Amino acid sequence: MLVRAAASLHCETVGVTGLSDTVRPPLQDRLFSSPGRFPGWRVVGAGLVLLTMSSGVGFYGIAVYLGAFSREFGWTVSSMSLATTVFFAVAGVAGLWVAKLNDRFDPRWTVLGGSVLAAFALVSMGWVSERWHLFAVYVLFSIGWSGAGLGPVTTVVTRWFHARRGAALAVASTGLSLGGVVLTGPMKWLIDSQGIASGSRWLAVAWLVGTVPVTVLFIRPHPQPYGWLPDGEPHSMGEQVAPTGVPLAEAVRTRFFVATSAAYLVAMAPQVGALQQVVKLAEERTGRTVATVVTVVLSTAAVVGRFAGGWLSRRAGVLRAAIAVVVVQVVTLSWLAVADTAPVLLAAAFAFGLTVGNLLMMQSLLLAERFGVRDFPRISARQGLFVFTGTASGPFLLGYVHDAAGGYRSAYLAAAACSAIGALLFALARSDARPAGQT
Repeated sequence: MLVRAAASLHCETVGVTGLSDTVRPPLQDRLFSSPGRFPGWRVVGAGLVLLTMSSGVGFYGIAVYLGAFSREFGWTVSSMSLATTVFFAVAGVAGLWVAKLNDRFDPRWTVLGGSVLAAFALVSMGWVSERWHLFAVYVLFSIGWSGAGLGPVTTVVTRWFHARRGAALAVASTGLSLGGVVLTGPMKWLIDSQGIASGSRWLAVAWLVGTVPVTVLFIRPHPQPYGWLPDGEPHSMGEQVAPTGVPLAEAVRTRFFVATSAAYLVAMAPQVGALQQVVKLAEERTGRTVATVVTVVLSTAAVVGRFAGGWLSRRAGVLRAAIAVVVVQVVTLSWLAVADTAPVLLAAAFAFGLTVGNLLMMQSLLLAERFGVRDFPRISARQGLFVFTGTASGPFLLGYVHDAAGGYRSAYLAAAACSAIGALLFALARSDARPAGQT
């Protein structure tokens, strides 16, 4: 079965190294050969499943693993947060290589390779007994997570949709929040009841089941080989379509790229830091039961907030919507800083959850709108260095302030102040926010 799947991937990969390439679709690929039915939404659905697994087991899971290792080994919050920082820092660098591979080859190869590596890393969590073991495992997990997550999904969806890109990315990226809703609670119960050693093995199995089949069956690099243009327009198999957009070398020198990259660095740090620490915060103030409920409430709000963010992006523009999201983040992080009872903490978590995930979705929309699809994977990955630098530093900074100040109040207030700087930087990008092709 694996040999047949690899052979099918090879047949579809040959000649598909750019948007203008066309290849004959595999004879047995019936899922993508139905006449009159645009298969792009199947790609979006597959992306939603992949991001659900990626966010649940990876992004939200890191907070669960942090709490488990802290309880079992008695390690400090700051040292644990440093391991999380390493995880996201490695992800930013790995994203550059993943983007190059996605640009040259079928993205399914990177997803499948990343899935296997991440599964091995999850199993390896059971062998951790020293702090340096944890750092080594997180490096492997980060590389696998990068290959099987956001980069390949946004690249593929962006190729399949142009006019309806916002709606398609909104649906696919809902998985970023859905993973927290569907998986975080069961994962925390599994790790709490069985321990990190036994629980991580079951997570590795669930990860492979949730990523490998959907990738082989439903992820495809381009619509043209199957007789379609983006958004479902019919395509002649012999017709060549050249990619349009701003080249990487030009894009990275624009004020828009510099300002939004800096904004993402300082806005993602407090958002991810707050997310990764919220379980520990809730446990310190209210207990484990409320901590579990907080993750579900926050993730549910993130799903609702993502659709609200998509609506706001269409009505007000993506950049204005991004500014609004960060402003709300400032308010809600301040609220979490002072929330000390279960009802108030749950309400604050829900309000904060409305902002979570929108910035990542809006990054793809901002870059594709401003720079087009020609070098989108590499432009996105280059800005991803700033995104993941912020993502990486946030958990450590909040953990450090927590240990230095003796609690999370000062840490979350510092996160709110950092978010305010991010809102100002997004505002600076407005002077260079013209769509690709305009001068």
